Amino acid sequence: MAPDPDELAGQVAIVTGGGTGIGEAAARLLAASGADVVVAARKVERLEAVAASIRETGRACLAVPTDVREEDDVQRLVDRTLDELGRIDVVVNNAGGAYLFPIEDTPVDRWDNSFDLNVRGPFMLTRAVGPHMLERGSGTFVNISSGAGLSGVPGGVAYSASKAALQMLTRVVALEWGARGIRANCIAVGAVASEGAVRSWTRAGLIEQGILERAGQPDDIANGILWLASDASRFMNGQTIAMTGGPA
Repeated sequence: MAPDPDELAGQVAIVTGGGTGIGEAAARLLAASGADVVVAARKVERLEAVAASIRETGRACLAVPTDVREEDDVQRLVDRTLDELGRIDVVVNNAGGAYLFPIEDTPVDRWDNSFDLNVRGPFMLTRAVGPHMLERGSGTFVNISSGAGLSGVPGGVAYSASKAALQMLTRVVALEWGARGIRANCIAVGAVASEGAVRSWTRAGLIEQGILERAGQPDDIANGILWLASDASRFMNGQTIAMTGGPA
């Protein structure tokens, strides 16, 4: 079904990890649904290409190079969005990463980096955007977690723990700010055939084992993001929705 170009008309959305995979698909769908979009990621070249193609559709789109682990970068992202687009209605905390090691072989710095990417970054962006949303009395956060944060995965002690923490961050934001017009929900995804995932599955021999037949596509998750960002889910707050589709 074609997106409704008026569904998010007049709104502004920030999408982290917006240059590839789920983030790119979400940015394109939010723009097709009427929102002006800010895409943020570390890889500048791909980010600029996504933003340029969205602008060709007639929507405003900023490409803001951002490392979500760096507080100054996160504040710069928020400041530039407000300076150039005037408001922030939707934040999609999608940037993240996975490091898979057995527990006994998990380096402490990989543990720390998992939490920096998957929890600290979303926390800093939520905290930076919060005062603006609270002043206006409206706003929506959609956080992208993983099925690994629900059930755990072997070799994923840092990844699973950090994604579980993101789910609890989501719930606490809803508890503290829900009465003031702010919603926060989470999607726990499973196997999604993004470019990076397909490369990893190829190296691991999982393509031959048929993982693509069980995997979702970035557009599938983008549809869930749009639903949580829209008034259609206005009754939802503090929830984690599983969109696993295949192995987490």
